Amino acid sequence: MRQHASSTRLELEANRVFKPAEVELSEYAKLQKAFDDNRERLKSERLAREAAESERRRKKRR
Repeated sequence: MRQHASSTRLELEANRVFKPAEVELSEYAKLQKAFDDNRERLKSERLAREAAESERRRKKRR
């Protein structure tokens, strides 16, 4: 058990020292990431609008 904790500590230390190199994204990957980010932004805006509308309707019924 002690050996496992020791190896984990050593692995964490090695990961800090030998960080993976950042690979530049291809043009396709950049466009895909921009598309995904935009879709997530629009989704969160839509959910916020729907929540506000739901709250407004709930208050109006009272």
